[in-house]
Amino acid sequence: MQHVWAQTTLNSKEMHNLMRNLLVTACLLLAAVTSAAVGIGTWKNYLAYSDITDVQQAGNTVFVLASGGLYTYNTADQSIVTYDKTNALSDCGIQIIAWCQAAGRLVIVYDNGNIDLMTRSGDVDNMPDYYNSLITEDKTINGIDVIGSHVYMSTGFGVVDINVADREVTGTYNLGFPVNYVYSDGSSLYAASESDGIYSARMSSNMLDPGNWTYVAPYTPRSKTVDPELLALAETLAPGGPRHNTFYCMKMRHGRLYTSGGFFLSAMTDSERPGTVQVLDCDDDEWQVYQENLDTITGYIYRNVNCLAVDPSDPEHVFAGGQSGMYEFRNGRLEDYFNRDNSILQGALDGNTELGNDYTFVHSVEFSSDGTLWLLNSQAPSNSLLSYTQGEGFAAHDVDDLMASGYSFAGMIGLMEDSRGLMWFVNNHFANPAMACFRPGTNEINVYHGTFVNQNGAQLGFYNIRCITEDIDGNIWIGTDVGPFYMTPAQMEQMNPCVLTQYVVPRNDGTNYGDYLLSGTDVTAVAVDDAGRKWIGTNGNGVYLISRDNNTQLEHFTAADTPLLSDNIESIAIDGATGEVFFGTDMGLCSYMSDATTPNGEMTKDNVYAYPNPVKPGYTGLITITGLSFDADVKIVTSNGVLVAEGRSTGGTFTWDGCDLDGRPVASGMYMVMTATSAGDKGTVCKIAIVR
Repeated sequence: MQHVWAQTTLNSKEMHNLMRNLLVTACLLLAAVTSAAVGIGTWKNYLAYSDITDVQQAGNTVFVLASGGLYTYNTADQSIVTYDKTNALSDCGIQIIAWCQAAGRLVIVYDNGNIDLMTRSGDVDNMPDYYNSLITEDKTINGIDVIGSHVYMSTGFGVVDINVADREVTGTYNLGFPVNYVYSDGSSLYAASESDGIYSARMSSNMLDPGNWTYVAPYTPRSKTVDPELLALAETLAPGGPRHNTFYCMKMRHGRLYTSGGFFLSAMTDSERPGTVQVLDCDDDEWQVYQENLDTITGYIYRNVNCLAVDPSDPEHVFAGGQSGMYEFRNGRLEDYFNRDNSILQGALDGNTELGNDYTFVHSVEFSSDGTLWLLNSQAPSNSLLSYTQGEGFAAHDVDDLMASGYSFAGMIGLMEDSRGLMWFVNNHFANPAMACFRPGTNEINVYHGTFVNQNGAQLGFYNIRCITEDIDGNIWIGTDVGPFYMTPAQMEQMNPCVLTQYVVPRNDGTNYGDYLLSGTDVTAVAVDDAGRKWIGTNGNGVYLISRDNNTQLEHFTAADTPLLSDNIESIAIDGATGEVFFGTDMGLCSYMSDATTPNGEMTKDNVYAYPNPVKPGYTGLITITGLSFDADVKIVTSNGVLVAEGRSTGGTFTWDGCDLDGRPVASGMYMVMTATSAGDKGTVCKIAIVR
């Protein structure tokens, strides 16, 4: 369909007045949208700083190591600065810190052996030598000790000598036994080993030769404590963030990110994480941590809370489940709890024995659109699928097809309602990988298990189905230990064998050959944004962004190449209002600001705007137009109607690099953003002021 675009020509006086009015309007608008107007392509970390393990002082700078993260406190101006991979550090998961006064550097040692050296002003030099070394001995780091301008690292095989001032490793002393700590009397270096005693070597000798190290005394334990005054000071500080770095389950509801941290599946994984529900208000960037230590109230363990559901009519009303039944929260406080003693929930079967409330498995809960809460009772003697409504209580929807070996499927997770009102979930268990589709209105269920084949009839050999979701075309996607697959609406009635589509990506090399999408990849999470693109999280290979048509890999984020905290992804959630994509990893929570937002049904002057606006001199990032309808047609023209950019929206967002059709930066001036819907109906116009 052809669009007719009106050309607009302004005289100098009109241009001056328009520019003045735009600047006033832009200032008011920016004040309202600052929190959402984060640059596309930027990263952010949401790290915990609650568990303080070390505090070091250098002048008026206090370094605090807490929950594996680092922040500083300036005693002169009372400012707090947090550090992570997005603004300074080269890694995450800090094990040890120590201030080297002689070199003016904080030595930061990570769990994986990577090392950073940081100045008081926050400048960082990375020393990956030990992390990258091919040493075959035990590289475990037991501690570090600062002596002059050197730091001595006690390891599982000996001692590593680092010259902090010169930022280099000056010696690796392989003693053949683990060392717990190091000290010096000025002329000799002493290596204390709990298993082998204390050895020493003259510092003027060749300490690389194990023969120059001699036994001098039995081992004496040494305890390192944090200065109590510094610790007391650190405990008064509030760097922000969540309380825990655990985000196994995440759901975006009511403009908030609701999370729970535990991970438990029978005979597979027990993370032994304390029970926790943490909620991020995405508007004010504040965290709410729900009531904890519930074992003191319930009388049984409170850990491995691995699922939650948010009342669609009340953002303060939340249900959570996991290893030990289901919990009901209101306003962050426990309102009720449900177990085998006070409900029809059943304890897990171990052989012929039904276990108690410590093992009453509710690994998935979700509300349907009519307000009914659905939950799955795994490894139970008879109950498998339950519903719960306020005032009426529980009802069992026993399904024989969800039973195997005398009990319900052991790893039922991922409850979600699709666009047709169907409830889907999977059984994430190697003994019987399965997916299920339940029709609440009729109590009918399709359970797909046994034999799975792809569209060509080839048998699919996966052992785990880890996640399930729906794309915007109505297909049901699952993530497995051998890649992603999806079920089309036409395949939903095909039961035995179950047919799944394994998408073939064309090679585009002049042949008819192609490759299966992410074949062999262990997929742990799949989320679909408002542009229909798939964000695919993996176990050990980071995150992939796949186009709506599945033909293009748009991004591949790894911890080595991006600020992604870890390549092990546990969950993904998307804030459609801003385009922020949250990644729950085994090292904590981080996010990436994508270019896809929830589209508007109608484009008006009140909901379509651009940022940054005005574009100031020196700005080189993307200019974002948001509030658009799905697949909107966008043209950007000069004040006299010359076309400089055009394209289609991604969800409800369009981005412009500030260049014309030839790739040259446009000149200072006023630019009109003219829009039309995908059907050709006229949209609205917004304006962008550019100052070079």
